[in-house]
Amino acid sequence: MPSKPKRIAEKSPAKKTNRSIDDEVKSAIVWLKAHATDHTLDGMARYAIPSDNAFGVAVGDIRALGKQLGRNHELALALWETGVYEARMLTAFVAEPARITSAEMDRWCRDFDSWGICDALCFHLFDRTPHAWAKIEKWAGRKEEFVKRAAFALLASLALHDKRAPDAPFLESLPLIERAASDERNFVKKGVSWALRGIGRRNPALNAAAVNLARRLAASPEAAARWVGKDALRDLTSPAMVKRLAARRGVPRR
Repeated sequence: MPSKPKRIAEKSPAKKTNRSIDDEVKSAIVWLKAHATDHTLDGMARYAIPSDNAFGVAVGDIRALGKQLGRNHELALALWETGVYEARMLTAFVAEPARITSAEMDRWCRDFDSWGICDALCFHLFDRTPHAWAKIEKWAGRKEEFVKRAAFALLASLALHDKRAPDAPFLESLPLIERAASDERNFVKKGVSWALRGIGRRNPALNAAAVNLARRLAASPEAAARWVGKDALRDLTSPAMVKRLAARRGVPRR
């Protein structure tokens, strides 16, 4: 199991309203409907995002509403229960990382029905929680497509955002990547590649380890593993990446 570097949880702002949570949810739904467009709704289908319980609101607008509302965990829980795609997306920007429980993360993860909601929660919320590393190992072994993707979307998010984490937990996560690389489901293998590329981008030592794994996968007899390996190699051995990592050599780690 990867060791768990300490995360610094975000502080929630002081509550700015005395309105009930039900009123806040209703107000958010009204706002979302007002910012919906047919163009956005139609585009969801092209990106394999279910639109039967969605309004068609751009992610940038959802994020702007989240910034306006501030962190409010009770509101986030209520928004999730609506089942509306955009309301659930909004929880990524409203839920309080320090307050979300392990059980809540599992429950929300089981509800994931697209890469969009999976990645948004992992990238903007789950990677800031104290449960993040434990969830990677747990979810990586699950069979559900978007639960399994969440493990690797979360690992990729930590690789990008957690600047203070040591190399050890990322190195210890490489076997999880290797085991999952043979999963032929499109959204799983893309999540696995994302995690491998994210690790290999952090520094020269992790790049070397990630490239070594990518080369093994690229030579695999399994098609999915070969795809993951080749996809990661293109990024991690590109001239731009080599130049970027070379500039970091000799710079002491904090």
